Amino acid sequence: MVDTLPFLPSSSKNVILPVSYSPLHDGTQPDRRRRPTKGLVAVVCGLCMVALMAAIIGSKIDRQQVLRHHHHDRDITNGTLSSSSSSSSSSKTTLRETPATTTEKPLSRGVSAGVSEKTNRLVGAGGGNSPAFPWNNSMLSWQRTAFHFQPEKNWMNGPLFYKGWYHFFYQYNPNGAVWGDIVWGHAVSRDLIHWLHLPLAMVADQWYDENGVWSGSATILPDDTIVMLYTGSTNESVQVQNLAYPVDPSDPLLIKWEKYSGNPVLVPPPGIHKKDFRDPTTAWLTSEGKWRIMVGSKINKTGISLVYDTLDFKSYELLDGVFHGVPGTGMWECVDFYPVSEVSNEGLDTAANGLGVRHVVKASLDDDRHDYYAIGTYDEKNGKWLPDNHKIDVGIGIRYDYGIFYASKSFYDQNKARRILWGWISESDSELADMKKGWASLQGIPRTVVLDKKTGTNLLQWPVEEVESLRLTSSEFKDVQVKPGSVVSLDVGTATQLDIVAEFEVDKKALEETAKANYTEFSCSTSSGAAQRGALGPFGLLVLADNILSEQTPVYFYIVKGSDGNLKTFFCTDQSRSSVANDVNKQIYGSFVPVLKDEKLSVRILVDHSLVESFAQGGRTCITSRVYPTRAIYGAARIFTFNNATEATVTTSLKIWQMNSAFIRPFHPDQKKQHSS
Repeated sequence: MVDTLPFLPSSSKNVILPVSYSPLHDGTQPDRRRRPTKGLVAVVCGLCMVALMAAIIGSKIDRQQVLRHHHHDRDITNGTLSSSSSSSSSSKTTLRETPATTTEKPLSRGVSAGVSEKTNRLVGAGGGNSPAFPWNNSMLSWQRTAFHFQPEKNWMNGPLFYKGWYHFFYQYNPNGAVWGDIVWGHAVSRDLIHWLHLPLAMVADQWYDENGVWSGSATILPDDTIVMLYTGSTNESVQVQNLAYPVDPSDPLLIKWEKYSGNPVLVPPPGIHKKDFRDPTTAWLTSEGKWRIMVGSKINKTGISLVYDTLDFKSYELLDGVFHGVPGTGMWECVDFYPVSEVSNEGLDTAANGLGVRHVVKASLDDDRHDYYAIGTYDEKNGKWLPDNHKIDVGIGIRYDYGIFYASKSFYDQNKARRILWGWISESDSELADMKKGWASLQGIPRTVVLDKKTGTNLLQWPVEEVESLRLTSSEFKDVQVKPGSVVSLDVGTATQLDIVAEFEVDKKALEETAKANYTEFSCSTSSGAAQRGALGPFGLLVLADNILSEQTPVYFYIVKGSDGNLKTFFCTDQSRSSVANDVNKQIYGSFVPVLKDEKLSVRILVDHSLVESFAQGGRTCITSRVYPTRAIYGAARIFTFNNATEATVTTSLKIWQMNSAFIRPFHPDQKKQHSS
């Protein structure tokens, strides 16, 4: 039998440990809610996801300069609730706030190492002189996710649909769980959930990619031909763009690839630094029949994207000026460009334009390692794009995700007429821990992306429907009243792999009273997290928590009166008490989330061991977190709903599914015939 509390002392039930809240106003312990015992086609895509790096373009003269430089030196049952009282005298404990652990981050290895390097090489809470946390194999083994894609081992960091298979090419280090020796890993799936690892697609074996086979984008042409543009870092660390093709286009698994003999096809243009030009997008057709790509760069501190036209993917024409740029945003990596419909929830091919269509430009900012997007208008003729609102332009406005989510890439899935977004989720523990467990980083669950037609300024991101095939048994909790300062346990069994859908209603009288109060300044990241009590927050869920709440990750809403006199809602995730370990990142993430009239507050949360993905208000605001508990693992992991507000009672309704594991395994050559149809 498995010990359900493997890392707690035998007397832990009577131990009071500091947790994340101020004392509950009535001194109560978490109430417990128990369930009953019964129970594309051609998709144009890209490879920017997890460490996609560099592309280089330029005139014929510039290309020759680079060449000369080279030659010079060579799961369903309804749950029922026990008594809803949260003040039972038989279940009291004392909750008190403890300071969040802070850690120091060492300097980056540098831009030349690429977007995927491990920058969180934490050692201890006090900096480099503090001892690392004594992780054991049981703790580290638990961290590996069960239904997210990640490599079998070592370090990883885009997507493509071809002949019935989704292909994922990713940045991978076959030699270790740290950045370096980057080649292309390759995996295929029928459903974006279950994956087969294929042989490496490309390795660094030419002078033009000697220092790494970095980012790339695939384009499937009308005749079903595939072309792949990818960035190579040359023997002199110049970022150049190269062309590759599948050796056998009739092979649906695309196992073998060959590089174009005339590589590189693009080099940095005049005025662009040799290490500041990378990550070409998927190509799209213009009305003139030309293929167009966008590449990220910068001029001084202005992040920019440039556009090139081509007929054959070997010769390119740089359009005048820049496609778009935003001062002060720094280097734009992993740029993306795609249309969204104003009238439909279906995705659009990248070439779509005209009435009822708006366009998204996205960039990954090398300066802060976050992905920003904006919605605007595309001028095909002049090769320009303008944001609808300059105040929320690329890099200074809305982010895809307010947690750990970077180097994302979208692609159009013609098979289901949807646009899918995939992002790379890095580790936020120490590099030492990565090396000890033998792997690092993973991909988030693929998300569908549509325009939020209610706000007009947001995108709605939602886990692909295929993830629901992993749902097992469910527990349902309806109209749970959570009084101010209360924590209520939700009995769902082990809470390590979950799909959670929750709604929250705040007491109307408390809302009205707060609306009359003074303006309150609030920010998730600068607050004291879920310990900071206000009239209308925080309230939400505690995931990956142990029974005594010594470890917990709150995902919550916080409502304040804004400077304009209206109530303003924030959505946050608090990692500050997610682990007792001293060598992990414990930031508090979050942002404002638009909540429209008559909308209930809602959230969906996917919990998969050390990964927590949260989607508020249908996906208007998303937060991805990596957490590394030492006690709230295996059978000791629990889930609670809480309300740490001072004034409002919150009514919560939830449905929680246990999640199965995905099949992610090696592909064997003798399976090829079986999978070729």
